Amino acid sequence: MRGARAQTNTESKEGVNMSKQQKKKKETTIDTFYSANGTEGERSANNKSEIPANWIQAVEELKTQLREAEDNWKKNFKIMISHLETEALELKQENRVLKAKIKQLENEAKKMKDETKEMKDEVKRKKDDLQRKSDQKEKDDQTSSDEIQSLKTRIQQLELSDLTRQQYTIKQNERNENIEENMKHLIHKTDDLENHLRRDNLRIIGLPEDHDKRKSLDIILQEIIQENCPNILAQEGKVAIERIHRSPPIFNPQMTTPRTVIAKFKNYETREKILQAAKKKSFRYHGTTARISQDLVASTLKDQKARNMIFRKARKLGLQPRINYPSKLTIFLHGKVWSFNTIEEFQAFVKKKHT
Repeated sequence: MRGARAQTNTESKEGVNMSKQQKKKKETTIDTFYSANGTEGERSANNKSEIPANWIQAVEELKTQLREAEDNWKKNFKIMISHLETEALELKQENRVLKAKIKQLENEAKKMKDETKEMKDEVKRKKDDLQRKSDQKEKDDQTSSDEIQSLKTRIQQLELSDLTRQQYTIKQNERNENIEENMKHLIHKTDDLENHLRRDNLRIIGLPEDHDKRKSLDIILQEIIQENCPNILAQEGKVAIERIHRSPPIFNPQMTTPRTVIAKFKNYETREKILQAAKKKSFRYHGTTARISQDLVASTLKDQKARNMIFRKARKLGLQPRINYPSKLTIFLHGKVWSFNTIEEFQAFVKKKHT
């Protein structure tokens, strides 16, 4: 834009100079013409006969053209001055805007300088802080290293102590296992002895207690044998009974079932005949069912219930199972007799044979 304005100013100046030179030339020609030929009246008076008529007309036309050229030049000059003034005003405004921009740039440069200084200060502060943290971290690392070393020492001591404790625990467990095995053996031995002491006993379950009010239990048992297996009485006469009683000995009125009758026979063979007869059919007394069973300790009864399940399974496998007194399982396999004191022994045997 400034280049265009400069070019316009140059062209305007050249036009003004050209107009001035033409005017000067024309004025000089007219003055020369008038000075050489006198005034128009004088020329017309003195040289009327000498000047052609077309020259006068040409002079008049020239004068008219000169006046028009002068008017045009003045008008153009005023226009050019107006344009120059407008351009000068615009240049002033641009100069003002440039000064404002320069001022703004100076302020921004100052602000950037201040921000740069602040950033430098912040970087220095962070650098110092990082250095301080690094020093502190080195101290902490050293402290941690010392603590780790102390912990390693402590762990080694604990490991040694734990190893000693584990060895002691293993020995104690072995001792406890031996004690448990001995206890199981003693319990089994005790149960076996208790069952051996009860081998002459029979339990009579379901016998109503109102019969006790009319007859003694000894007479009631003789009548039960007479009613259900009279052949035993026919062979041996009266059955010899050492003692007979109900268990528990004290009657509880809240119980809905009669107490069990326990009878101890003097002859084991007579007791076994009665038991085998009871297995073949249900005993009855005055229309009431009385169930006859062996008199065994509670643990043996529990084992017998579990062995009954194994007994049925062994029978399905064709092992010819038998339960010997009091609760030992016996099977026949490939012409050999195998005996098991516990269910676990039998299960391990079956698993081994099937693998």
